[in-house]
Amino acid sequence: MANVSLRNLGKSFGKTTVLQNINLDIEDGEFVVLVGPSGCGKSTTLRIIAGLEESSTGEVEIAGRVVNNLEPKERNIAMVFQNYAIYPHMTVRKNIGFGLRTSPLSKAEKNKRLEEIAEILDMTELLGRKPSELSGGQRQRVAIGRAMVRDPAVFLFDEPLSNLEAQLRTQMRLEIKKLHQRVGTTIIFVTHDQVEAMTMADRIVIMKDGVIQQVGTPADVYHKPANTFVARFIGAPSMNMLNGRSTKAGIKLFNGVDLELPLGDLAPGRNVILGVRPDDLAVGAGHPIAEGPISVQEPLGAETLIYVTVDGTEVIAKASGRTPPPVGERVRLGAERENMHVFDAESGAVLG
Repeated sequence: MANVSLRNLGKSFGKTTVLQNINLDIEDGEFVVLVGPSGCGKSTTLRIIAGLEESSTGEVEIAGRVVNNLEPKERNIAMVFQNYAIYPHMTVRKNIGFGLRTSPLSKAEKNKRLEEIAEILDMTELLGRKPSELSGGQRQRVAIGRAMVRDPAVFLFDEPLSNLEAQLRTQMRLEIKKLHQRVGTTIIFVTHDQVEAMTMADRIVIMKDGVIQQVGTPADVYHKPANTFVARFIGAPSMNMLNGRSTKAGIKLFNGVDLELPLGDLAPGRNVILGVRPDDLAVGAGHPIAEGPISVQEPLGAETLIYVTVDGTEVIAKASGRTPPPVGERVRLGAERENMHVFDAESGAVLG
């Protein structure tokens, strides 16, 4: 196992900058997920760590050693790709064992190692099959097994679940999480799916336009977003955003509602955004924030999402799944002060 450090990492293709000043420390045995929309630079970061891309600036350090000038095979890492990259003409046994082709281990030791990995991944019964005889989840496990068999210091996963259907993705998320808990190897996992990030990571690195927006635990990035991008990107449905202006006492929303909120030394008259997650917005409870008619209901079983029209925009709240208020009914929505987030309207940065 090993820690990984990125120091002032940058990457440009001609005049196009895809990574800017990436600084990140990943602890030994940590499960870190890089997440963000397409083109944010997360896969490029992973490929630089792997040695498949050269950085334009900065350093990559693995286990205390700068590896910028080392070939991928010299970095003691293993990478699992989106398309699995397993050989269709080889059996599961040969595919997994392919990772040991250059190992100094004896044949008996290689077979023992392969059998151990197959048992961990629950694939002992599948060793004689070929990839065409496997499900998508089983093929993904073969790719993971081929990476594991080398006993690398760091695992790199590049959107490995994106080709799987929804139910199988959920199952594989759980399997990879259990695998990490069992073997304890450092994992860096790239995805564009914030649900994958929230359910799997020890820490999440949220990226946009080649820049890290926030690093934190799933609870941190959900409950304490650093800016409006993180607030909107993490959580489904997205955080509600209401425009307003700072006052001596707090905020006056553009819908006319006055809120008493501590804003520190913020001068009155500044344009701000009030953010409240749908989970924290309820009908007839807390401090009033918005009022309007329900335009749409989305039943989810135990709860129902209600879309309330406020000054021409939709505000989303949650209501009872059994007895939600009907479409057309005018409702008052409120939240507790501790669940309100205030952002600067110009920069998007959180205030206070």
